[in-house]
Amino acid sequence: MNPQQKPTLVQVIAWMTLVSGVVNLFWGFAASGTAPATIVGVICTPLTILPAVLGVFELIYAAKLFSNPPQSVKPSTNIAVFEIAAVLAGNVFSMAVGILALVFYNDAEVKNYFARLNGPLPPEPATPPAPASLPAPETAPASEEPAAAPEESPALQGPPAKPKRAPRKVAKK
Repeated sequence: MNPQQKPTLVQVIAWMTLVSGVVNLFWGFAASGTAPATIVGVICTPLTILPAVLGVFELIYAAKLFSNPPQSVKPSTNIAVFEIAAVLAGNVFSMAVGILALVFYNDAEVKNYFARLNGPLPPEPATPPAPASLPAPETAPASEEPAAAPEESPALQGPPAKPKRAPRKVAKK
């Protein structure tokens, strides 16, 4: 299969992303228009713009997926995650699209398509073998006597410990 021919799931991802982008644009503009109607909405107005921003990114990504000849583009799991997070703005449709997109990105045919589209993967650097001229590491012989702990000089021991005091007696009233 040549990279010109898109698998069905890639076309489905492109259509879903396009529709979700349009829905998010309308959702963001509608939320931004109605939010200033309340005191809390005035404070939350910057958050209502976020679905519209996501919609713009979805439209750009869908256009790249639809392009002919195909552009070098990677699976956008970030957009899919933000689509899922759009449920916080009340957009359940976008959440469903994000979940389906993540599932479709894990399909073997879709992974192969994106790998072919983006060119061959760079080869992994081979680790050079160790030179043969180095001697093998020697193990230390086991000694029969346990090693004695080195004694510290009084100067390195630090200040002497304070003596403990007996508890105070409290007078009764």
